[in-house]
Amino acid sequence: MIPILDGMNSENAQFKGPRKPFFRNIVRKIFIDDWAIKLTALLITFGLWFGVTGLSTPSTTRVIVPLTLNLSSNTEVMNTPQQDVEIVLTGDKRRLDLIKRNDLVAMLDLRDVPPGDRIVSLTPDNISISLPQGVSLVEVLPNRIPINLEAVEEKDVPVRVQTGGVPGPGHELYLSSSMPLKIRVRGPASFIRKLDFIDTDLIDIKGKSADFTAKQVPVSVSNPKASVQNTVVDVYFRIGEKREERSFLTPVSDESGRMASFTIYGPRTMVSQAHAESFKVTMIKNESGEDTPQLTLPPELQGIIEIKKLQVR
Repeated sequence: MIPILDGMNSENAQFKGPRKPFFRNIVRKIFIDDWAIKLTALLITFGLWFGVTGLSTPSTTRVIVPLTLNLSSNTEVMNTPQQDVEIVLTGDKRRLDLIKRNDLVAMLDLRDVPPGDRIVSLTPDNISISLPQGVSLVEVLPNRIPINLEAVEEKDVPVRVQTGGVPGPGHELYLSSSMPLKIRVRGPASFIRKLDFIDTDLIDIKGKSADFTAKQVPVSVSNPKASVQNTVVDVYFRIGEKREERSFLTPVSDESGRMASFTIYGPRTMVSQAHAESFKVTMIKNESGEDTPQLTLPPELQGIIEIKKLQVR
């Protein structure tokens, strides 16, 4: 029995003998071989982990930023809304510190808000602001603001010509006319509905004695929330000799023996040189079948002289 046992011990001794060097080789390969390279890799890994997690300190900051309104094209704000808001941001402290606060603008979306007096909530859901990745908007203060929205309308409005000075001696302004005569104006409904005209800038007619056209004259409206389709117009001026009135009495051109009295109005020289016999008064039937006097001017006065107070006695 002893030889057998000695044989087994001998075999175990042969088996166990080479295992110690094997484990030693494993340990050596893991911890000793190329230790400088492995230590460098370990340091790099630790540095990356520390940079990602060790310095990513959660932080919160408050910033005052301008508030702008994003409106639909068919509404206008009538009150003076909040100009600035305080926003609360949270995220990595390093990223928060890199934010340029002067570049931040909070935009409130009002495109779906109907006209009227409203109290609008300010939340991270309806406030848009450009933030770096890893930074979040968590609160807006104040969280409610009053807004008065009004519908926008358009209308074609006559142009009213504004003049300064007086024409030259013995002359006067007969008429002024803008081209175009009307301009389309767009603005809040309450303003557009009451707008009867749009003024030109002041046009100087001092010393003028003949017709002329002022080119590219600016026009404007008093309401800063309204806009004009055309910002300039051309204005035609008709200037001539001062006008006066003169009355005449002449027989009617029939055999009734009746007399017609009338007054003409026009340039002084033409009116003073006119003669009663140059005018012809006839009786015509109007739409009701009644006799009505009609005055015919001499050719040289047509388009220049106005007829006033035509009566038949």
